[in-house]
Amino acid sequence: MTAFKTPKVLGTAALAALLVALPALGQDVEPAAEAAEAVEAIWVHDTGDTSWMLVSTLLVIMMSIPGLALFYGGLVRAKNVLSILSQVIAGFSLLALLWVAYGYSMAFTGSGEGPLAPFIGGFDALFLSSLLPETPGVALGTLPELVFVVFQLTFAAITGCLIIGGIAERAKFGAVMVFLAIWFTFAYVPLAHMVWGGGLLGSMGALDFAGGTVVHINSGVAALVAALVLGPRLGYLKEPVAPHNLVLTYIGACLLWVGWFGFNAGSAGAADGLAAQAFLNTITAPAAAALAWGLGEKITRGHASLLGFASGAVAGLVAITPAAGFVGTAGAIVLGAVAGFACLWAVVSLKPMLEYDDSLDVFGIHGIGGIVGAIGTGILAAPALGGFGGEGFDMGAQVMTQIIAVVVAIVWVAVVAFIALLIVRALFGGARVSEADETDGLDLTSHGERAYN
Repeated sequence: MTAFKTPKVLGTAALAALLVALPALGQDVEPAAEAAEAVEAIWVHDTGDTSWMLVSTLLVIMMSIPGLALFYGGLVRAKNVLSILSQVIAGFSLLALLWVAYGYSMAFTGSGEGPLAPFIGGFDALFLSSLLPETPGVALGTLPELVFVVFQLTFAAITGCLIIGGIAERAKFGAVMVFLAIWFTFAYVPLAHMVWGGGLLGSMGALDFAGGTVVHINSGVAALVAALVLGPRLGYLKEPVAPHNLVLTYIGACLLWVGWFGFNAGSAGAADGLAAQAFLNTITAPAAAALAWGLGEKITRGHASLLGFASGAVAGLVAITPAAGFVGTAGAIVLGAVAGFACLWAVVSLKPMLEYDDSLDVFGIHGIGGIVGAIGTGILAAPALGGFGGEGFDMGAQVMTQIIAVVVAIVWVAVVAFIALLIVRALFGGARVSEADETDGLDLTSHGERAYN
């Protein structure tokens, strides 16, 4: 998240206080000065910024339900489409409640002192009991604190939902929910604190505008570890496992792209020029990535596919996420193109070579795309390359900082995800459904319904 500017417009409460103070202006200087100080002490907020942030929050929710759900739903087989939709909406709901209960507090509050302060926050806002509708924003000076809370809630929820794609078509529903709860508590919340909440990586100067490490590397690595622990789907690499409805996937990809404007431009925290630059970058990067993926398919496979264009666009959106407010338009195009080629390689070459079954390519797109974006930010934020790194920007030092942040995120999430899977396996007698249930499909065996009759 970025640094936010000072208030621009007096809020309703401040205007009321000003009216109360006006009679004092014709009296002694001392009462007038006291009245002025009282006005200055009252919090002010920008209703335009608040409106934009609420709209951005809605856009991110649209990314998750229905965007991500439809994108994933079209990619699985017909017998599992309802299971993936159920896991996404249930996962989003679970993580939203956990964020309100303790996630926000442990990510963004605390004294900043003590041995654990670099890694986790405090308990000042459990169940948001200390926050009222007009509580002034801490990180967002022009917004109510609850606006920041709900905006960040959507980030936490969609990150967990992304992981679901790595273990699609074979995981027990209850096991998925428990895994997400453990991962959220010990991976997402600490990483959000470390990057955005005043913790270790943010204090080191790591740049992450909207979630390259916190969201995409986090979800990609967790999905990869979960896929490795659960093992491949029945018949993987032996029989075709084709998407059942690419029209659904296309609609989901389009909803993801539109919703991503809230993700990236909303992370500016205001309706201003920085938001406009992030908005533009959220067009140009995925556009370049979609074309790069299609070109790569044409060269290597002889044709460019709809799924390739959609996957490329998502890869570009992932890569520009950490860089959206730090790079210029040309830098966004370069970053998107690189991500398109890199993620295509990860999906088409790396995955078959290593024979891991990341069902819907969460690691190949979000993990690899997040790494490309995080490290690329350290390069393309340089003012000499049209970025906004500021005076005295040291590209070498920043790239090294970005690499450290990437490594910390990968190791932290991998360890938490692995332990979480061991706990889930012990609790549920295995995290996978039976072979018979997997063969029949999770729609019927886990949820008692069919998508198509």
